[in-house]
Amino acid sequence: MPSLIDIRRRIRSVRNTQQITKAMKMVSAAKLRRAQDRVIASRPYAALLRTVLGNVAAAVAGDETEVRNPLLAHREEKRILLALVTSDKGLAGAFNANLNKGAQRFIAEHPGVEIRMELLGRKGRDFFRKRGATIAGEYLNLAAKVPYPDLAAIAQKAVALYCGEEIDAVYVIYNEFKSVMSQRLTVTRVLPVEMPVQEAPVDYIFENSPAQMLDALLPRYVELEFYRAQLESAAAEHAARMTAMEAATSNAGDMIDKLTLFMNRVRQASITKEIIEVVSGAASAE
Repeated sequence: MPSLIDIRRRIRSVRNTQQITKAMKMVSAAKLRRAQDRVIASRPYAALLRTVLGNVAAAVAGDETEVRNPLLAHREEKRILLALVTSDKGLAGAFNANLNKGAQRFIAEHPGVEIRMELLGRKGRDFFRKRGATIAGEYLNLAAKVPYPDLAAIAQKAVALYCGEEIDAVYVIYNEFKSVMSQRLTVTRVLPVEMPVQEAPVDYIFENSPAQMLDALLPRYVELEFYRAQLESAAAEHAARMTAMEAATSNAGDMIDKLTLFMNRVRQASITKEIIEVVSGAASAE
């Protein structure tokens, strides 16, 4: 049976851990608010851009003299670029484990396909580096500030590979932020771009030709998809970490209560033993 000193040391250690998890929960809650605001602000822009793309694509489709944009070309998917967005830090529950398993499942579902990986985040990088995956690029510390120029550069690299026919498709795997308690694993095909079908497309008055407008908008749309995936992942990461740290804080409190009860029982047993020894000694002295 452990001594009272060992139990007190254990309680003190758990209480210190509880303070750390509580502080991490508060930090994630503060960061989540800002990340959530950025995600909510980006969604209407992305939806409107898709609508504009659909209208411009409809105008281009009506002109048979226009050349089809290479970013819309569909090819047999023999070579795929897979962008995996994970976090740089742990202690976020199953956040990164679900992403890594989702990427492994994606690879298993495409047997015989050459898959190159763009790894955004330390956890995904470490996981697939140990498993000998073909890594095309590694990018760390993007979730902290989500810099648009860096993510645009990654998207431009993917566009260049696709236009050069070095790859046949580009997919992005990330956790979409739904709520504080819910994040959804999302697999999105970014290239070739799927144009939304508009029931009643708007007939724009174009200063430049519709094809020129489409050539300018499509790369920007791909950049936005990478940027939005990182925004969604950053918000989902803070939500997952806040939930995990709240559960850890609660579990630490339960453990402290159990250890305190056990300590009281040990102390009571020790006192009872001492009383019995005193009484037995007095009885024998008589």
